[in-house]
Amino acid sequence: MPKPDELIIDIAALVESGQSSQMSLTVVTGGAVITGRLAPEAMWRQRVREVLTDSAQLSDFSAVFDHPARQAGPPTHLHFHLARILQGPVGIPETGGMYRVAIDDVSAWTVGDFSYFDH
Repeated sequence: MPKPDELIIDIAALVESGQSSQMSLTVVTGGAVITGRLAPEAMWRQRVREVLTDSAQLSDFSAVFDHPARQAGPPTHLHFHLARILQGPVGIPETGGMYRVAIDDVSAWTVGDFSYFDH
């Protein structure tokens, strides 16, 4: 098992400690490119819980996200919000989604996010 990139772990730890959601990151994971802003896990859980609570079909699942993160040690996941999976000339979804990515699965990354403009 390869050792995770310590720089990305440090970035994730700063996002968690600062409770900030302003850090933009683009990662390659499992062949997909995901771009967006990182959020602290607690903030990410809260937003996912809100979306699920508002859904008639999925509201029962919102309780899963009520529990606080049980994190001891360095972060193991990146929590994206306002994120898109890049596919050709577009980002999916256009409005941004909520993604959780294991740091161990990140094969490449860069600071910043990619934006697309309709020409």
